[in-house]
Amino acid sequence: MTQFTDLGLSQPLLDALASKNYTQPTPIQAQAIPTVLTGRDLLGIAQTGTGKTAAFMLPSLDRLATPRVHPIPKRVRMLVLAPTRELASQIADSARTYAKNVHLTVDVVFGGTAPMKSVRAVARGLDVLVATPGRLLDLVDQRAIDLSRLEILVLDEADQMLDLGFIHALKRIVQIVPKQRQTLFFSATMPRAIKQLADTYLTNPAEVSVTPAATTVERIDQTVTFVNQAEKAALLTLFLQSTEIERALVFSRTKHGADKIVRQLAASGIASAAIHGNKSQPQRERAIAAFKSGETPVLIATDIAARGIDIPGVSHVVNFDLPDVPEQYVHRIGRTARAGADGTAIAFCSPDERVNLKDIEKTTRQRIDQKPLPEGFVAAAAALKALKLPAKTEEAVRGRTSGSGRRDQPRRPKATAELRRFGERGDRQPRRDEARPPQARRDEARPQQVRRDDSPRSFDQFGNRQEQQRSGPSALRQDRGPRSDGQRHPQRAGAHPAHRPEGGKRPFGGGRGRPGSRRPNRAQG
Repeated sequence: MTQFTDLGLSQPLLDALASKNYTQPTPIQAQAIPTVLTGRDLLGIAQTGTGKTAAFMLPSLDRLATPRVHPIPKRVRMLVLAPTRELASQIADSARTYAKNVHLTVDVVFGGTAPMKSVRAVARGLDVLVATPGRLLDLVDQRAIDLSRLEILVLDEADQMLDLGFIHALKRIVQIVPKQRQTLFFSATMPRAIKQLADTYLTNPAEVSVTPAATTVERIDQTVTFVNQAEKAALLTLFLQSTEIERALVFSRTKHGADKIVRQLAASGIASAAIHGNKSQPQRERAIAAFKSGETPVLIATDIAARGIDIPGVSHVVNFDLPDVPEQYVHRIGRTARAGADGTAIAFCSPDERVNLKDIEKTTRQRIDQKPLPEGFVAAAAALKALKLPAKTEEAVRGRTSGSGRRDQPRRPKATAELRRFGERGDRQPRRDEARPPQARRDEARPQQVRRDDSPRSFDQFGNRQEQQRSGPSALRQDRGPRSDGQRHPQRAGAHPAHRPEGGKRPFGGGRGRPGSRRPNRAQG
């Protein structure tokens, strides 16, 4: 039987493994560690829960520790890319455990946290950096990180990265790092897109495959129950009430559906928590911590957490909604039956999801046993539907926008509410215009309308404008020029030189009756 001492690891790493009572490597570790120690590129195909993290982290730390190089500010020697925050955090925790005796610096950066925290993490330089692609590119754009001296590049869960749309980010990152490097490529499945990606990024790699692609764990008891979509919540409630579970992980297709399941279970007195992309990082950490401690025995998750949760003791995995991608089913049920334990996987299949079930059975090359509805399900479902769902919690409402900081603090009362309370007080004196009728205030506030004569003008041979006969509303239009009949305008009172019978001709050159004034007469047409 192969032991860790037979793989060529240094003594400090063996001591770190012994402190965790790790003596016998898994198949992926036994095959990958000797190859990585030689500096050769590696393509590893293994399911979740097989020990891939130690398979690439242990030999990489051994290479970085001999010889030991002092970190240079902003520079990173080893970069590990992970698709989710939870997986990145767990990889970093494992790296710190293994590196405690070799004195290598390890840190992790991902989205959902303050950007300056990530900048400070890489400011002094790191031996090992675990990151998600999005936050890493943010640091690159800010010139807060230097990847020009990178020695080892690890792509973990590469197929999940492609499913989440990180292909363009990966291409950009590979263009930044040096061409002379060691690349370790790990994936749970090997579709054509992953094979093409591996051929592009790897140079003469060694291939390691411990299980055939897209096969489920044999120690998992898998069943499927056919039920209508509207009755899935009732079936889940009855299952959790009638089954003794240690920890149950329930997968929902949508974020809104995950939050709704939490409220439906709460109506029946079952404590649960949800984790998905709309939750802030502190909320996700609190939910996982409560799930690990057993305070919340049921965790509702979307596929973003299908590969990011490595919690021992998950006894049941429930596929509340069947995934659209068959390989995702393998990743989901891989959360149970870890480290040699047994597990149970239950799937709820609605009539619209029968096609998804056939694709899963075709991909896994295994027929899933059908389990009938429990006895008395119809009456129990009707009783559960009559329960009133609890209102959305304030934390759930704030969690719609991911981030940190003010979104986790209680909101201040709105200013309008304060003004409304101020208006209800009796010690305030009314304004002067409040005593007047509302119609009068509106009339005064209404702007005065000035009507203009937009009709074409005609002039006689002397240049005087000729009046046109108008009727109707146009007769109300006002003319500012002098009238040709010598009469004064009705609205103009007083004797003015511009209103003289001479047609506006003044007998003097002054302005407005003041001799010697050169200012033009504004009233003259």
